[in-house]
Amino acid sequence: MNQPASIERNAVTKAIAYEDLCLYIDGEFVKDGGRREQPVFNPATGEVIAQLPHASKTDLDRALAAASRAFKTWRQSSPLDRSRILRRVAELSRERQQDIGRNITLDMGKPIAEAIGEVVVCADHCDWHAEECRRIYGRVILPRMPNVRQMVLREPVGVCVAFTPWNFPYNQAIRKIAAAVGAGCTIVIKGPEDAPSAVVAIARMFHDAGLPPGVLNVVWGVPHEVSEYLIKAPDVRKVSFTGSVPIGKQLAALAGSHMKRITMELGGHSPVIVFDDADVDRAARLLSNFKFRNAGQVCVSPTRFYVQSRVYDAFVAKFLDYTKTIKVGPGIDPESSMGPLAHDRRLPAMEQFVEDARKRGATVETGGERIGTVGNFFAPTVLTNLPDDAMVMTSEPFGPIAPMTRFETIDEVLARANSLPYGLSSYVFTTSTKNALAAQNGIEAGMVNVNHFGQALPETPFGGIKDSGIGSEGGSETFDGYLVTKFVTQMD
Repeated sequence: MNQPASIERNAVTKAIAYEDLCLYIDGEFVKDGGRREQPVFNPATGEVIAQLPHASKTDLDRALAAASRAFKTWRQSSPLDRSRILRRVAELSRERQQDIGRNITLDMGKPIAEAIGEVVVCADHCDWHAEECRRIYGRVILPRMPNVRQMVLREPVGVCVAFTPWNFPYNQAIRKIAAAVGAGCTIVIKGPEDAPSAVVAIARMFHDAGLPPGVLNVVWGVPHEVSEYLIKAPDVRKVSFTGSVPIGKQLAALAGSHMKRITMELGGHSPVIVFDDADVDRAARLLSNFKFRNAGQVCVSPTRFYVQSRVYDAFVAKFLDYTKTIKVGPGIDPESSMGPLAHDRRLPAMEQFVEDARKRGATVETGGERIGTVGNFFAPTVLTNLPDDAMVMTSEPFGPIAPMTRFETIDEVLARANSLPYGLSSYVFTTSTKNALAAQNGIEAGMVNVNHFGQALPETPFGGIKDSGIGSEGGSETFDGYLVTKFVTQMD
């Protein structure tokens, strides 16, 4: 493949105005003042597009104090007021989708259509939370004596801290903010320093929607320093994190040592099972599109392909046909269907996966190498005939690599699919209700998709089991991690 980044395209990205990066503390947008700054890079060109200010200890203390103070009144706010603000943010998301999406493409790399789509979908998340926050109910328990009244109340947990990743910078942040705000909590969020524009844009929208000062605060800094400082803060009652399994375990342990509630949406290594009765062409088309979305940098990306032997060759051939139509290039170019990896460190990681597979006897059917020398572009890659102990079959690749292997029986493939400590998402393609039911019952994952990709909607719970996390975001479960249960009993 040819080098996708040209001088002309570089000039286009330089001409586009980027988000004015800042902190957001107690209702104020804060920058300058001698704070440490971090460069933000465009992964398609390698150029520096902005400088991101880091929060000082004073900034962190101020954000925590503002959240603590605001909680005293926000917890008593009307659900109608919370709903109104969330609905206004949804409206603003739709109004500003082009600018926000463009900036996500500039700092994260995904194609512009995907970036704008992320913003539009997240408007739906705001609308959903706006409705659900009006339906946070308690209950009355019938007493054993006529002069006793027993009630269960659901109350906001308190000050929350959240840490969100770079691959879906808008989506991951808005889910946590909308849940906290809708529940009556306040929140301090540290978004991704290497793709910060979306979180700053979210702060601007909540500010413009009339959210009271201190309810939402945005800080930046060295990740482990900021997370440790915020989690240890006495006023913090809830920790939410989306990211890798190792970091998630560290933060969960830290939160647990201070008896703080957690929601953890961690990594996955999603198995795909294609049975021999599946619609092979449809499965290959859908899976190819989904696999290489966001250059494979998706926690629920299909990453282990188990194809029943009778249709293995046909499926691989169809999958390759669709994969070879993918146009790799800068996300800002509307003709690009796959952008760069977000970080240059991921290029040698992809090469290591491919080299290990080769050493173990796998065949590189397409791709397998970096594209050009400018930007973090790696070719869509398909590997076949891999052993189950290959690195790419045991470690989450988080990149544009699709490994394929055969299976014979359903018992065999379920055992192989469940052999790893991950349990986030999974995918099954079959026209047999017997196979579908066996897979639904047998796969160890928080989400099972049969014949399509139906997860991550606002009205459905999103979360994993085993090492892939604790708790869910979305659905009627969305506020569970942000509410405490209080039992009240009264005798006349």
